[in-house]
Parts: sequence; structure tokens; C-alpha cells
Amino acid sequence: MERLNLIKNKIKEIIEKKQLKNEPEIIAVSKTFQPNQILPLLDAGHIHFGENKIQEAENKWVEMKKNNLKIQLHMVGKLQSNKAKKAIQLFDYIHSLDNEKLALKLNQYEKELNKKVRFFIQVNVDNEKQKSGISLSELNSFYNYCTKELSLNIIGLMCLPPINLDPSKFFKIIKENSDNLNLRYTSMGMSTDYEEALLNGSTHLRLGASIFGERKIN
Repeated sequence: MERLNLIKNKIKEIIEKKQLKNEPEIIAVSKTFQPNQILPLLDAGHIHFGENKIQEAENKWVEMKKNNLKIQLHMVGKLQSNKAKKAIQLFDYIHSLDNEKLALKLNQYEKELNKKVRFFIQVNVDNEKQKSGISLSELNSFYNYCTKELSLNIIGLMCLPPINLDPSKFFKIIKENSDNLNLRYTSMGMSTDYEEALLNGSTHLRLGASIFGERKIN
């Protein structure tokens, strides 16, 4: 909890210094961390948490969500279409919507389960072959498909900037495209670059190590 408070204070300083309009939502990415490490944040009133694997999220969060109905769970990792039903059951937000097949499956299970989820479209902002995401050139048509044909609740765009390059350039591109689509939210910034993301209009920061400490590789 101490680390989270330090981050909140840092964010507050940046907002005041730069006179930014919005305070971002902090998503505590709890992948690989156990409930006993998560509960202090819950007890202190933090409700936004992120996971990147369906099975791990299921093992950890089903009971905790039953015990705390305020919890908002975010899927921040790659989502396979064959896990779409579980994702709709478990999560309140999905940050990794990145192809038409997945969009169609998510729409199908929203109807079947009578549950609406908030989605971010993941954008491959530098066309990196090893990364998922919609290319900028296909973004408008994919957004129209998701919203007009499937009625998915697309609330914003998400990106993972290329490693070892200045992320600010890519955050600016995502913010511009988000504004062009009249979307209110951007899922940008992790523990290593959240300050740059904040300065470029991020509304949702995905922070893991800076809150929980270094995670074990598994």
C-alpha cells in the first residue's frame, strides 16, 4: 500500500505542476501475486485490478469478487478467442481487443451471459510483428465494425509502445486517434513509463511492479 500511495502522490504532483485536467485510474496489475498481497489494497479501498491470464484470474478473483462487489477487474493481457466466454464472465474491462474473430466471440457471449463489458481496442502503434493489435490504418474500420455491427462498448484505445524507444511519441499518436474517434479513455503507461503516459493524456495506467514489487517469472 505504501508504494501505491507514493505513486498517487507522484501523479498528484505532476497533475498540479502541469495543470492536467484528468486524474487517471490506477489499475494494480496483480498477475503472479497472491490474494494475501492484494488484500491490503482492497482493505484500503482500491478496487481496480488487472490480470493477464484467464486461469490465474479465475483462481484468484472469483471468490474475492463475491466478497467485494465493488471490484473492477481488467483483462490486460493477450486474449484468445477460445477464452472469450470466461473473459466475459470474469472481467469488467478488456484492454486487449485486437481482431474481428475475437470481437465476434465477445459479442456472442455478452448476449449469452446478458453482461456488458467495457473494451479498449489494442493498437499496434508501430506495426511490430511480435505484438498483437490493430494497425493504425485499420483502426477506423475495426472500430466501426465493433460499434456499429456488434454494438460492443468501446471506451478507448490501448497500446504497448516499442521497447527502447521514447514512448511519448506513441502515446501522442494513441491520444490523437482516440480523440478522432471521440473516445474518452486511453489505456497507456506501465511502471516504467507511466509519467510520460500521464503527460500525454492517459486515463488508465496499468501498474504492476511499481505497486507490488518485482514479480517472479513463471
